Amino acid sequence: MKKKGHRPVTRVKNPEPKIEDPDWVIWAAWADRITFEEIKKRTGKSESDVIKIMRRNLKPSSFKLWRKRVHEKSIKHRKKFEYSRKQITSKIKKSDYL
Repeated sequence: MKKKGHRPVTRVKNPEPKIEDPDWVIWAAWADRITFEEIKKRTGKSESDVIKIMRRNLKPSSFKLWRKRVHEKSIKHRKKFEYSRKQITSKIKKSDYL
């Protein structure tokens, strides 16, 4: 009988590629939890560079969907994300939970 001493690997539909891989920028641009500021810090590519990469590598319809999603979501930009969080937390009262 084999001893199970290793951690199980969680399988996801789109696993995170290595940061050296050019596909990492595309993966990060689709991920909601990664802001453009983080992409800039890790790879040195600005938001306009990321847009160019996405335009080049995606089908036109996929690019339009991505742009619409990024434009509507406030979490791809750190300042918008923090502002939306402040609005949400100001609406929530502690008395609602107690």
